Amino acid sequence: MTSADKLKNLLEIEIIPDLEVAIDELFAAIDKSKNASKEQKEDLEEMREMRTECFAIVEELGRDELEAEEIEELLAELIDMKSEEA
Repeated sequence: MTSADKLKNLLEIEIIPDLEVAIDELFAAIDKSKNASKEQKEDLEEMREMRTECFAIVEELGRDELEAEEIEELLAELIDMKSEEA
């Protein structure tokens, strides 16, 4: 499996679904309180931007637009991020 495949799988199987769950949970918390705090709004915007970036990376991978070095850097960064969550 190439690094590009690993990156694509990590994004599609773990990162994007995790972001979508977090966004849904934040929406539920906002809905329950009927008012979003400034921090919640900022968190929601940040998560949406991350999700958009993840989808863009998946598209770029599909079009073979990323350099091998960039793929390796992204993969390492996302793996670090996931291990910090655990």
